[in-house]
Amino acid sequence: LVSAMNRVQLLGRVGQDPIMRQVEGKNPVTIFSLATNEMWRTGDSEVGQGGDSVISVHTLGDISQKTTWHRISVFRPGLRDVTYQYVRKGSRIFVEGKIDYGEYIDKNNVRRQATTIIA
Repeated sequence: LVSAMNRVQLLGRVGQDPIMRQVEGKNPVTIFSLATNEMWRTGDSEVGQGGDSVISVHTLGDISQKTTWHRISVFRPGLRDVTYQYVRKGSRIFVEGKIDYGEYIDKNNVRRQATTIIA
């Protein structure tokens, strides 16, 4: 029985070549950004019935698009190294992981929130 689940699946394009970082005393991590796009039509829809009861939907209006950027962190040693070595800006990839919400203090001493996908 599953009491809770934190899982995300993304398909998109890499926005920058991955970088590997290591904080003293911690395991290295590969980090990159991933862009996902949502597209939809604005306006009215027409539903028509063709021969043999085939229904077709024609959407009138303009196509709108929204791009969302995701920060991806890869900690697992094998996957982390392969990601760093082979993934490049513009690559279309599938990412599966969990959402992590965190806070940090920036260089101006301001508390910031960050959302990261842990792959």
